[in-house]
Amino acid sequence: MSFDTFLGELEDVAYQTTVAFVDDQPVIDWAPNLIFPDMTGKDKINIQEDTAERGEIIDRNGEKLATNRDYQQLGLNPSKLGEGTAKEQHLKAISEAFAVSVDQLNDALAPEWAQGEVFVPVKTLYGEEESNPLKELPTGAVIGHVKKRYYPLKEAAAHLIGYVSQVTQEDIEKDASLNENDLVGKSGLEAVFDKQLRGESGGVIEVVSEDGTVKKVLLEKERKNAEPLKLTIDAQTQETAFENLKNAPESTVVMQPQTGDLLATVSSPAYDPNKMMLGMTQKEYDAYANDKKLPFMTRFTNRYAPGSTFKVITGAIGLDDGVITPEEERAISGLKWQKEQSWGSYEVTRVKEASPINLEKALVYSDNIYFAQKTLALGEDKFREGLSKFIFDEELDLPFYMEPASISNEKSFATDILLADTGYGQGELLISPIQQATMYSVFMNDGQLTYPRLMNYQKTEVKEQVISKKAATTILTDLVHSVSDEDGYVHQFYTPDFVLSAKTGTAEIKEKQDTTGIENSFLLYFDTENKEFMGITMVEDARENGSAIEHSGDLVNYLEKRD
Repeated sequence: MSFDTFLGELEDVAYQTTVAFVDDQPVIDWAPNLIFPDMTGKDKINIQEDTAERGEIIDRNGEKLATNRDYQQLGLNPSKLGEGTAKEQHLKAISEAFAVSVDQLNDALAPEWAQGEVFVPVKTLYGEEESNPLKELPTGAVIGHVKKRYYPLKEAAAHLIGYVSQVTQEDIEKDASLNENDLVGKSGLEAVFDKQLRGESGGVIEVVSEDGTVKKVLLEKERKNAEPLKLTIDAQTQETAFENLKNAPESTVVMQPQTGDLLATVSSPAYDPNKMMLGMTQKEYDAYANDKKLPFMTRFTNRYAPGSTFKVITGAIGLDDGVITPEEERAISGLKWQKEQSWGSYEVTRVKEASPINLEKALVYSDNIYFAQKTLALGEDKFREGLSKFIFDEELDLPFYMEPASISNEKSFATDILLADTGYGQGELLISPIQQATMYSVFMNDGQLTYPRLMNYQKTEVKEQVISKKAATTILTDLVHSVSDEDGYVHQFYTPDFVLSAKTGTAEIKEKQDTTGIENSFLLYFDTENKEFMGITMVEDARENGSAIEHSGDLVNYLEKRD
């Protein structure tokens, strides 16, 4: 016979017995050697599992993003609870002290083994319950210890790292190697790399005699703990970025532009993965699920219209085509403009009136009219040809899914209005923060695009000459003035000791012109001289939650001083 076991298959076990006929019916002469051939008398089968420790997830410097640690665990000692009314009173006191219902306590005591001097586990303690223990435990309560998963950055890396949870029957049906005591990744990298992080548990199956002597080892397997999963993330950058978002619905992505290393991928608000892993009350879960800010949404993979940050790409395409020259100054009057009367009531608007205006001023003042005019002069064919060199419609090699960045709903623009709107970052453009950072990397690499990487073992991949070196340098130099000029929109970040280039952006979502819609705010920033970092911060509904500038200052300051 052959057996499937938790250690693998036990093959070709040979049996020998006698079959006798009693009243014309075959009867097997049963003996212990029909369990396993080497068994006799009162031998038993000893099964020991040597459980593999789940692999850690660490940042670029070895800082732990997911690890395993000892938690305090609330348990019950049935022998101390008493009977009748006394037991009820003791359980009520434990329930009130540890926020566990009496029904849960009784359920824990329901199995036959939960009697006498035994430890009956009830709840893993976390947060205030663990850090501020009771001076005196209620009668019948016991504190033990259990080793479980722990996420040191808590909410700051929740969407990226994810969490593990107790295996379900559905999990076991999908993966026969799982058993009811296993933990499996439920979201984030914990889910994507679940099998790798689990390692391989070992153990032994053996025949032992009545006195405990091992007679025969039937199957033995050595435990293999999983190797740490190393990311390009910098834990301090990740945490600083998250704190800077102040629990508003936002996202920040920070990238090292030469290598493509993602130093931070942050989504806010978030949930505490430790609570998700340990198990939370329905009330706690409902608080997350019913939050209008959607703390379960992963915003760094969600696509948005990029707003005026996209003008840097339009400007670069225009420079390479020649439709834009840095020296040219255009006379543009007023705050509204339309190409022709056929546009009806639709007009392109800008915030700041300036005339004449050149490329530098158009970037610093974020002039929609300038970029609408230049995009129309470029024409759809040349504009799309320039955009096709970027990463539109591409899937990135990252361990989480994103809808590819897209230019428009159809293969061509239905109107000149849509073409013009796209040129200054509106229209039907949809690009996630990670995709934006990838595209904007061309300005830090003399026109070469660097693909993002999250896993330490990935090779850096590039796309050559997406724009010219001259165009990249021109745009990057012009963006310095957004910070250095007193009337630049990012002047509050100016410091004479550091050269920072930046571009603000606003994407407005509204049903019709001349009405107030929801504005998403963006800030793009570059380490111009050292080229050690670049970042993009996005804030949903800026009127309600503040601008991206307001949610980036501490992070930019940290990045400028970071070694």
